[in-house]
Amino acid sequence: MLEKTNLKYYFFYIATSVIIVAGFKAASEVIIILLLAIFIASILSAFLNFLTAKKIPKLLAYMILISVLAVLILLLTYMLNSSLTNFATNLPDYEQKIKDSIILLINYAQEFGFTVNKDEILKAINFSYFFKFTTDIIGNIGSIFSKALLVFIGVAFILSETKVFEKKLKVIFNKDKTRLLNFRLFSQNLQKYFIVKTFTSFLTGSLIFVTLFFFNIDYPILWAVVAFLFNFIPVVGSIVAAIPAVLLSLVSGDFEVTIWLIVIYMIINITISNVLEPKFMGKELGLSPMIIFFSLIFWGWILGIVGMFLAVPITMTLKIAFESANNTRWIGVLLSDLSRRNSRI
Repeated sequence: MLEKTNLKYYFFYIATSVIIVAGFKAASEVIIILLLAIFIASILSAFLNFLTAKKIPKLLAYMILISVLAVLILLLTYMLNSSLTNFATNLPDYEQKIKDSIILLINYAQEFGFTVNKDEILKAINFSYFFKFTTDIIGNIGSIFSKALLVFIGVAFILSETKVFEKKLKVIFNKDKTRLLNFRLFSQNLQKYFIVKTFTSFLTGSLIFVTLFFFNIDYPILWAVVAFLFNFIPVVGSIVAAIPAVLLSLVSGDFEVTIWLIVIYMIINITISNVLEPKFMGKELGLSPMIIFFSLIFWGWILGIVGMFLAVPITMTLKIAFESANNTRWIGVLLSDLSRRNSRI
């Protein structure tokens, strides 16, 4: 009888999970705005606490952070729109130069006795999809800006209620010190992850900008922003972010610069992802590589490309939340990378 009862509970949990996932997918646009607002507010709340700890009035600290965020959004939107518009204009020329470079490589290969079907390779090289993707972004820049505005408003409201939220938690938990402590631990760990990841992503983008500027690669700001954003996508993000700059160096005809770029990209990303991030985040925040891979697929399916950016933060949030309670800690352990931490169980 007990086994039947447990089986009913399992089916109930599975059915509930399916309904929640379906709801997330149906309301993906709203969910994306909500999640981005929560994650950005989580980062800014640390700076808000820092400013108030320095005896700066909370209202003034709040206005400083909101003003800085507004300026960053406007500046980023302007730079991306300008760079993408210019890049889309020159894209057909880049496509032709890449084809010329590939024809040159094919001719070299044929001189060494390799049989290469030149027509099939050139037919496979089609920039039309990438061109359409770029022009779609430019055409929807107004929609992107409006969504960024909604995220900005959401962040402003969340930050304004940080103190009130703590009082609400005390009412919800009925002054249960253990549960309050677990939630604060969860909040601190999550905040730590976002701050470290944002810092390392900014460092990655800055180093990429300096590198591209030094080698005189076109649109260094654009590719630096791409490197910053794609650093939030594990495994494949750094590879995808390196492709545009490497291709642009290839069309310049300087293969030595291309090799240098590939090497520097690898050094920057390997050093930051394998040395700096584990050092600052701590072993307790590690996710299993298998979980990271499947979370990319799962959240990418639910929320689209933004879901891939948010996959690790969302999964990290769930992991920390599960580890904060004794009865769900085993789920957190399943999500963890035990090769980088000592199990508590």
